[in-house]
Amino acid sequence: MREAVTAVDEAVARAAERLDTARRTGVPCAPVRDLLPDGDLTAAYAVQAVLSDRRLAEGRRVAGWKIGLTSVAVQAQLGVDTPDFGPLMDDTAVPDGAEIPWGTVLQPRAEAEVALVLEQDLIHERHTVADVIRATAFALPAIEVVGSRIRDWDISAVDTIADNASSGAYVLGTRPVPLRELDLRTAGMVLERRGEPVSTGAGAACLGNPLHAAVWLADTLVRLGRPLRAGDTVLTGALGPMTTVEPGDVLEARIDGLGSVRAAFGRTAQEGSTR
Repeated sequence: MREAVTAVDEAVARAAERLDTARRTGVPCAPVRDLLPDGDLTAAYAVQAVLSDRRLAEGRRVAGWKIGLTSVAVQAQLGVDTPDFGPLMDDTAVPDGAEIPWGTVLQPRAEAEVALVLEQDLIHERHTVADVIRATAFALPAIEVVGSRIRDWDISAVDTIADNASSGAYVLGTRPVPLRELDLRTAGMVLERRGEPVSTGAGAACLGNPLHAAVWLADTLVRLGRPLRAGDTVLTGALGPMTTVEPGDVLEARIDGLGSVRAAFGRTAQEGSTR
């Protein structure tokens, strides 16, 4: 048994080093699923934890959490029946409309989401939608710039979880809206590139309602002993399909009731900026 545990630990360490090298060098790597036990999501989250600890040791902090794989179609594509999650580091938050130097996020794609900002901890073993509503200070429109350290987005569920749920950067709008003024299930979304729609959707595309995704995350993190806390930002998941991003792109997402948010991409890289 001890030998088996050691083998998994060694595999986790090798996978973490492969992904971290890709982050530091800006050169995408091969998938890590070949290093880990087949389909082992627990091992994938162990890799994610190693990489998160390295970022914390560099002086970063966890500013919140992101939820991925909230589309049933994407879950089926990757062979899972549950969402995934990853921490949001403070240095990946980008001001609304500020330029994101090209290369900051490897192989970037973008999606529009609802962000919840909490004012109370969520510490129950099992949460209700009412618990999440009561704990939420306000909602904001968000653009998540997802990225992959894995070459050509050749990912399985194990790969994306290990790679911090393909987290890259995120942009929040600046007009906070109380949940009592919103119906997130029916909220429509359009994501435009220089005025041309590239993705549309609604809150129902995110596990039926972004609040359902937040309940799932709250329950999951309590089971893992690291519950959501007051001040955390939660990116609840995509409201529509991801879109590719090119140098110089300016994307604007508008979500009914929440307003708009913009993500702008530079045409040139910034030295040492890869995330």
